[in-house]
Amino acid sequence: MIKSKNIASFLSIDGEIDTSSAIKHFWQQKNNVFLPVINPMISGGLFFIKYNSKTNLILNKFNILEPKLAQYKPIELNQIDVMLVPLVAFDLNGQRLGLGGGFYDRILKNWKNNSFLPIGLAHDFQLVNSLPILHWDIPLPVVITPSKIWEW
Repeated sequence: MIKSKNIASFLSIDGEIDTSSAIKHFWQQKNNVFLPVINPMISGGLFFIKYNSKTNLILNKFNILEPKLAQYKPIELNQIDVMLVPLVAFDLNGQRLGLGGGFYDRILKNWKNNSFLPIGLAHDFQLVNSLPILHWDIPLPVVITPSKIWEW
């Protein structure tokens, strides 16, 4: 069992596995939940901002809800315990296919140095035999689907 205080999550869009129940559970367990916010100063960068039921959310340039950056201070990556990662597909080696912006790839490249555990969340049907791998792709150590926990 992983003891976590600070959990980075995402708000589900476009058929992604629903994170709302997990987020509510984290709050009930007195965990801090953080959501990604596009960094306006660094192309392809993300911040993670504390999220609760009263957080003011706005639509970003991709029409994804995110906390309003000016209202909250971002958490440092080395303070995150677990990061829930969205994906389009994953393979039998833990490789992840995202939406193509590279936002999570930039964060995941140093996940071990920042001491957080990245966990992909997916539907069972998102598993494929293999994915093409590019030099910046970082495999996930764990993917959770409704029927199984995949660990590499």
